[in-house]
Amino acid sequence: MNEAQVIALAGVFQAAALVRTTATTGSQDAAALEATIASILRVDVDETADAFGGTAGLRLGLENLVQQLDRAPGDLAVSQIAVSVLRVERKLVARPAMLQTLREGIEAIQRQVDHLGVTHASVLARLSELYASTLSNLRPRVVVQGNPLYLQQPAQVERIRATLLGGVRAAVLWRQVGGSQWQLLFKRSQAVMLARGLLTRARLEGG
Repeated sequence: MNEAQVIALAGVFQAAALVRTTATTGSQDAAALEATIASILRVDVDETADAFGGTAGLRLGLENLVQQLDRAPGDLAVSQIAVSVLRVERKLVARPAMLQTLREGIEAIQRQVDHLGVTHASVLARLSELYASTLSNLRPRVVVQGNPLYLQQPAQVERIRATLLGGVRAAVLWRQVGGSQWQLLFKRSQAVMLARGLLTRARLEGG
């Protein structure tokens, strides 16, 4: 387990945590949401943290990663969403045509982002549509449970789908830097130790 792998995994958990709070409270951590959505649009990066605009952008994800892996998990639904996202990514790897569709769709949305901003409602709507037309067709699907009051609001559903796309982006990074299910099973302590160090760095960078 190395820092790049933990950063990517934190990206998955950050998306999962955002999805969970959106589904249950209708609110999101604005900075975390921006970092997660921005990571979708940064297709080619030199360092894993660059996808999220630096370690500070992953503070929420690192906090949740530590909490979920450190033998005393809080909201198990976050872990369930994270695991589901990792499974979807594994299915995606076997679908090169879908990968190409995603890349082309993201490139098209990037032009809109340049004018409107990363988390503009129109951008989230297009990312949601891209997720619905591609990744939501893979099985098993990511099941999101929460408050029907929010799950029935189109704008919240769009945020959830766009955020799930961000989670899959982080899962792609996780695989690219050598992450595996085996490490999640047998390297938990090492992952937590590295995540704690990265979390300290993220808090210092974020102020």
